Amino acid sequence: MNFFPHRPFGLLAPALLLAVAGCSTADDDHTVAVPTPDAKTAPICRALDEVLPHKVDGLGRRDPEPRSAYTAGWGSPEIILRCGIVRPPKMVDPAVAKGDDPNAIGGGVDGVDWLMEKEDDGTWRFTTSGRSAYVQVTLPKRLSGPDDSAQVMKDLAAAVKKTNPLGVASMRH
Repeated sequence: MNFFPHRPFGLLAPALLLAVAGCSTADDDHTVAVPTPDAKTAPICRALDEVLPHKVDGLGRRDPEPRSAYTAGWGSPEIILRCGIVRPPKMVDPAVAKGDDPNAIGGGVDGVDWLMEKEDDGTWRFTTSGRSAYVQVTLPKRLSGPDDSAQVMKDLAAAVKKTNPLGVASMRH
């Protein structure tokens, strides 16, 4: 006896599609733009990737897609690290140097100096300064308070100091 005389799979296909969609993983991994460091910077970034901590601020490492030695991530939503980026424009902005830009300030944690930039969405982005390669760390909203970011920077400082020597990073844009 045929219960679906006209289209045996006609009603089954939408139900199957809904079931598959419901079972798919809806994790919040996202794609991150992979930097293209120059020949001087690339080895520094690869060395950094090898010594980055397994946990940052208590969060396990979860690298973003596409996988690269120039990017790393921790937690969900992720703390994102990118090595070998081009120099941020605010790095040489006179207003920042004078302390006249409320959305970009300089500071240091455990021997690593950072340019701290407040993004339009309220999150913070940190970029190393005075090092041979620019390393950028972007924080999710939940870690973007002034007290919340300190532990992240402390957890990354040893790896940055070990692999990214003091110096002037490439000026390329």
